[in-house]
Amino acid sequence: MENTVIDTQELVNQYYNLAVNYFNQGKSGYETKNLLIEEGLDPDLAASIVEKIEMQIHDLQQEHAHAQAKKDMLYGALWCIGGTVLTLSNIGFIFWGAILFGGIQFFRGLINLSS
Repeated sequence: MENTVIDTQELVNQYYNLAVNYFNQGKSGYETKNLLIEEGLDPDLAASIVEKIEMQIHDLQQEHAHAQAKKDMLYGALWCIGGTVLTLSNIGFIFWGAILFGGIQFFRGLINLSS
């Protein structure tokens, strides 16, 4: 009985890895599910595996977008503050480019972070 459970889990892991390879090859979820079914996997299990992988891909994309938005906010704030400080230091130049660029980048990051 225990060997059957282990063998079943190993088989599911093999199909999962196969599905990941299909996604890495650029196959869509629909194509991957059909290829798994052609390999002999139950249609419900194939759909479940594909759904799980798609959710993981979505989560990774969200994490990446969140991290990028935070970087945009940080660098935008640094450019804006740096341009403002240099402008106010009376060295004879107005660093409007740095201030404008930094402000735009900061707010773009803020909008992306909230969405």
